[in-house]
Amino acid sequence: MNNNMWKMGAKCRLAVAVLACSSAAVQAYPLIESDSTQINLDVEAVMGVFSSGETYGNSNSSPSWTEGYIKYGFSGAHQLNQGEVFGAINAVTSGTWGDGDASGATTGKERKTDLEDLFLGYRSDFFEVSVGRQNITIGDGFLLNGDGLNLGKGAGPEELNRGGAYWLAPRKAFDKTALVRLGGDLGVRSDLFWFESDNVAQGKPEMAGINIEHVSELGVVGFMHLKGLDVDDVWGNPARDGQKTTSLRYQGSAGVDNLFLSAEYVHQSQGDNSGSSKAWYAEAGWTFADLSWSPSVNYRYTRYNTGYDPLFFGFNRGYGTWFQGEVAANYAGPFGTDSVIHYLGVTAQPADLLSVGVGYFDFNKTIGGSGDNDARELNFWAEWVVNDHLILSPLIGFYKPDSANGTQGSTKLNTYGQIMAVIPF
Repeated sequence: MNNNMWKMGAKCRLAVAVLACSSAAVQAYPLIESDSTQINLDVEAVMGVFSSGETYGNSNSSPSWTEGYIKYGFSGAHQLNQGEVFGAINAVTSGTWGDGDASGATTGKERKTDLEDLFLGYRSDFFEVSVGRQNITIGDGFLLNGDGLNLGKGAGPEELNRGGAYWLAPRKAFDKTALVRLGGDLGVRSDLFWFESDNVAQGKPEMAGINIEHVSELGVVGFMHLKGLDVDDVWGNPARDGQKTTSLRYQGSAGVDNLFLSAEYVHQSQGDNSGSSKAWYAEAGWTFADLSWSPSVNYRYTRYNTGYDPLFFGFNRGYGTWFQGEVAANYAGPFGTDSVIHYLGVTAQPADLLSVGVGYFDFNKTIGGSGDNDARELNFWAEWVVNDHLILSPLIGFYKPDSANGTQGSTKLNTYGQIMAVIPF
């Protein structure tokens, strides 16, 4: 497996239409409902079928594989005079079948069941505190979107195996967390958080941070500072111990109907005194609301400097964020560092329960400017709510490297396909 794969951040990958990377998206069946208490049975099931015409570490030259998981457990809340107590407990059963994924991170023989979420909290109108195993997301996941790097038996020693389902990434909860949220829906709000990961592939880091946002009708302006407190001496990147990451971001419409703007700038200094790095992006989009299908067009420029650690980035607001290119971001590289990426996307909604899109990616200035992982990728996708119990999301991609020196080892065009099935209960 390419070592760069270990630099990948968290993947929160589900059919976007309904399960958009949120624990609230789990299908809940009420077991107890009263004026003060609610207890739910929660079930989330997703399966994906994949094929790749080329390999990026898998021993099969044209691997095909299947991934699936089911997440199940209980959640609930109890009303108090001034707020409510809430919590959840659930487990995940996951597996990969077939040849394993195109990067070789999984072999097709992964099967695992273990605890996922286990947290308890209290919230009122302007205050929330929670502790335990849970996902933490800040902004749109450019830096922090859960602990979702799910490697399998192909990654190396057994300690790295989290049960496969590499693309779907069902395990996103940090092992230990403490989270305090202050503020309401508008005005100034903030998050204070601490987490400790048990993900060996991430080096089991311990980190703490603060996020401050100003929310208005013009959009959200956010500031985050994240500090690395510790890392595993055997598996971890030593730069994460003492690492300081600071970001400034904006997302909104600036008060203009049909306009979408999003940008983030990140400065990062490494804890091993190896220097500093930065990453940033700027995106603009426009929705032609008066045209049939209400098409939207977006352009984004992203720059990741050499030495930049992408931390726990994750899939959040649709295909292409923040896994830019299904082949490139998951299997071939670049992996959220050491590259410049141009993105052009078009989405449309032919029907109330059907969305379609196309995304073009241009990867350049990769691997220290050598261009060894420069490439182009074109993805076509759809999200279709078939009925109350089935959501399908097919995607086909075409990936063409510029150099034979990169991960693929050739300049052949790769045709890649996947289809997700989300099964609400």
